[in-house]
Amino acid sequence: MPRTRPSDAAVEQRRKEILDHVIELGEVRIDDLTARFGVSLMTMHRDLDDLAERRLLRKLRGKVEAYPALTMETASRFTLHAGEKEALAEAAIRQVEPGQTVFVDDSTTLFPLVERLAEVPGLTVITNSLHAARLLGTGVEVVLAGGRYDAEYDSCSGPDVLALLGRTRADVAFVSVSAVAVGRLFHPVRDYAELKKAVLRAANRNVLVLDHSKFGRTATYAHGSVGDYDLLVTSEITPTEEIEAALNEGTAVETVEHVEEGQPYDS
Repeated sequence: MPRTRPSDAAVEQRRKEILDHVIELGEVRIDDLTARFGVSLMTMHRDLDDLAERRLLRKLRGKVEAYPALTMETASRFTLHAGEKEALAEAAIRQVEPGQTVFVDDSTTLFPLVERLAEVPGLTVITNSLHAARLLGTGVEVVLAGGRYDAEYDSCSGPDVLALLGRTRADVAFVSVSAVAVGRLFHPVRDYAELKKAVLRAANRNVLVLDHSKFGRTATYAHGSVGDYDLLVTSEITPTEEIEAALNEGTAVETVEHVEEGQPYDS
């Protein structure tokens, strides 16, 4: 009997497990990965090519290696909780009206939202993310906040970005963060923590978009609280104490249905 072709969700789950294994060891021979995951060499090369194209690992001659820790923290956000991020984007896009000026930062949680922004007529989108600018294409006017380029995040930060934010105004700004603990927000890089604070001053309405995995964590630099935002869009399985912390600070909360890892989001 012919072998059954695995589903897209199964392929993506295998690729996530391959990535996790490479991150754990730092460097792995491709032959060893093929044996470990029980697939053909051709299939393994397809998996690794896909992961390399997404900048999740480096594919070298006969082996693959993980990026440095900071890059991998960023990379994991591309692949984890994809269905949940689609649901968050579907809720967040309802905050946007045609003809508005919108800011989005470089958070990978927002990329599904960025794809939806490209379909809204008459928008001007300000962003420090090169990837977001590419996703937007030619359908909207894009203002790229250029400055010190960071390849880890494929985006810009620093004084030039802060200066641009100081002389522009957005109707609505969308931001995500690396870590939240009882309403306090954190980022591992100081320049990006400063950028997120500057965005608050540059928009009439500020929306924080967070998948459930960001809660209960901290990073080096604090940059305010959930209470700085008008609206928090998050998952229904976000810890109750975090929802209460937002409500107690006067932030409106909208929750979306949780989508299990590996399951597609049906809009």
